[in-house]
Amino acid sequence: MKTIRIGSGAGYAGDRLEPSLELIEKGNLDYISYECLAERTIAIGQQAKLKDPDKGYNGLLEHRMEKALPLCWEKKVKLITNMGSANPQAAAKKCVEIARKHGLTGMKIACVTGDDMLPVIDKYMDTQVWETKEPLSKLPGEIVSANAYMGVEGILKALDAGADVVITGRVADPAIFMAPVIHEFGWALDDWDKLGKGTMMGHLLECGGQVTGGYFAEPGKKDVPGLGHLGFPIVEISEDGSFFVTKVPGAGGMVTKETCSEQIVYEIHDPENYLTPDVTADFKNVKFTEIEKDKVKVEGATGKPNTDTLKCSIGYKDCYIGDGEISYGGPGCLERAKLALDVLKERLELVAAGQFDEMKYDLIGCNSLYWNPDYRYNEPSEVRVRVAGRAKTKAVADLIPNEVEALYTNGPAGGCGAVKRTREIVSVASILVDRNDVKPEVEVFEV
Repeated sequence: MKTIRIGSGAGYAGDRLEPSLELIEKGNLDYISYECLAERTIAIGQQAKLKDPDKGYNGLLEHRMEKALPLCWEKKVKLITNMGSANPQAAAKKCVEIARKHGLTGMKIACVTGDDMLPVIDKYMDTQVWETKEPLSKLPGEIVSANAYMGVEGILKALDAGADVVITGRVADPAIFMAPVIHEFGWALDDWDKLGKGTMMGHLLECGGQVTGGYFAEPGKKDVPGLGHLGFPIVEISEDGSFFVTKVPGAGGMVTKETCSEQIVYEIHDPENYLTPDVTADFKNVKFTEIEKDKVKVEGATGKPNTDTLKCSIGYKDCYIGDGEISYGGPGCLERAKLALDVLKERLELVAAGQFDEMKYDLIGCNSLYWNPDYRYNEPSEVRVRVAGRAKTKAVADLIPNEVEALYTNGPAGGCGAVKRTREIVSVASILVDRNDVKPEVEVFEV
């Protein structure tokens, strides 16, 4: 029975590069997929694109592709990624530029678009927002992005066109792993049982080192060897959808029944009805069996028909957050830090009464984790003051870091290491859109 091997090259936008290169070099892969897109990252990418039409893709795209593209070409490994973020076309063109620089003549690089719903978002203004239960028209703040979660369709078109590299925008995370399986084995797009298995496979791979013990690790309770050189996972899958999870021998981490069990419930609200663009997956009967060290057989997933709607993430300009930090050390540092907070509360009430939507005052290392103002402190050797607030305008948010910095000369004594920041916050809301409004398109560039 034919099998293929797929590696996970990344589990989030800023993930490490070295484990993915180890997979390409030593993993005997057919495909590697880099999952680098979260809900807010595409909205941030959209803002970058508005400032520069040649930007908007993942900030580490060039860093990764400089190493990965030549190695994939040498090892005959195809690469799929959603690092295109808000600008897959620009990302593909940048990869073409990198491939030409390395002499990768003949490489085909495709971009998949069609997830951008901003041009038609006006028709959804009466649609209920999940988070607020209000119509989209009542969302506070300017909408800067609207991206539907596409499935495998566009990636399949690219692979069918002979693409060696496929760069997408917003697609469902499992899709970048499942698409090569459908392409290689010719699965029907209404074979719900196999698509359920493929979705489970993608779900286990999509978070990179989580399933090889990264997020699993807890000293003394769940010890994981070699965490400093954690290896990323590999799946070997057969035509019938049966597969096992493993990693490169010698790489850090581990693949066990327990690491897989924790990953399979990650972000799953209803294991019996896991909604994706391609299938409604059913994980209720999933079974993990360790067949040898760092090799786990996975079985039991199935699927049901997909839905008529797709999730769409809306990015909108929500607010500004201003924050400042300053440290106090040595004898009496805690009392000086508490005095600093008292001063800041008085100052911000004086200069900005009622202008902040939310405020937070911390003594980091003393009460910042649990927000407990009644915590009885033991005297530390140092303490760091942090104040943060949320406001509608940058001018108001700026007042917090400015007041924190002013403690340098306005007391109490011994403040040092002040940091001041003001950030515009792009928040995310979710709606459902008509599947028929989402039309994946593919463009192929040849090096």
